[in-house]
Amino acid sequence: MTETSMRRKRIAGKVLFYIVAIAIAAVVCIPFFWMIITSLKSRGAVMSIPVEWIPKEPTLEAYQKLFSIPNFASSVFNSFYISIVCTIVRLVCAAMTAYALTKIKFRARDGMFKLYITALMIPAQITFIPLFIVMTKLHLTNSLNAFIMLQLFNAFAIFMLRQKMMTINDAYIEAARIDGASHWKIFWKIIMPMCSGTLATLAILSFMDLWNDYLLPLVLLTDQSKYTLPILLSTLSGQYKNQYNLMMAGSLVSIVPILIVYICAQRYFKEGLNVGGVKG
Repeated sequence: MTETSMRRKRIAGKVLFYIVAIAIAAVVCIPFFWMIITSLKSRGAVMSIPVEWIPKEPTLEAYQKLFSIPNFASSVFNSFYISIVCTIVRLVCAAMTAYALTKIKFRARDGMFKLYITALMIPAQITFIPLFIVMTKLHLTNSLNAFIMLQLFNAFAIFMLRQKMMTINDAYIEAARIDGASHWKIFWKIIMPMCSGTLATLAILSFMDLWNDYLLPLVLLTDQSKYTLPILLSTLSGQYKNQYNLMMAGSLVSIVPILIVYICAQRYFKEGLNVGGVKG
């Protein structure tokens, strides 16, 4: 086989790969595209036959009606509040725990980490009833701040950050201690910047988890003014179940923040996902 034929074969292989990749991407994006165009249709155009893939008269009527629904705007604010504040608290607490479990020597350190790992095996759903009882006795039900307390312990985040911190050479810490740096300063000035990729990955996963969480807010919140966006959107399938443009508009509003967060931190995402393979 000549060099020219080999080059043509490689080019043909690349062209075929890109054609298949574009086709798969187009198929995956069709539901998202349909959601967008449906949200821009009037109620009558949604049910028109044949289907309008491009709205003849696009309108923001669905979005105007969506934000006029009682407590919708407050539910968006509640979701942002829980997602952002709880993500920050989760990452900081998990990072401090991981630092103690990797860089500070004390008795029962390994046993404590095994206890944390055990928590990963417990389904979250079976803790809802005892959690509700505890929160009721503490008078923390129907409060957004109750979700912040639940972020003080997150086994998955601790595991990921511990795996990353195990790859950081102790020589950095020893050099800082010689210069008189405290553990607190070492943690913020050395360890945290070196874990930026893992922190970004966990920030995306945590934000998505908290933003899309439905069951826990449903258990702890009773006042409609405290509802998060997923709970409020679930009510649209009742009163507004035939208004598909309104439901698609609500779904799009719930997706946009996640897309923005992922786009802003995607360059760290791949690096952070590789951390879980580090031998512990």
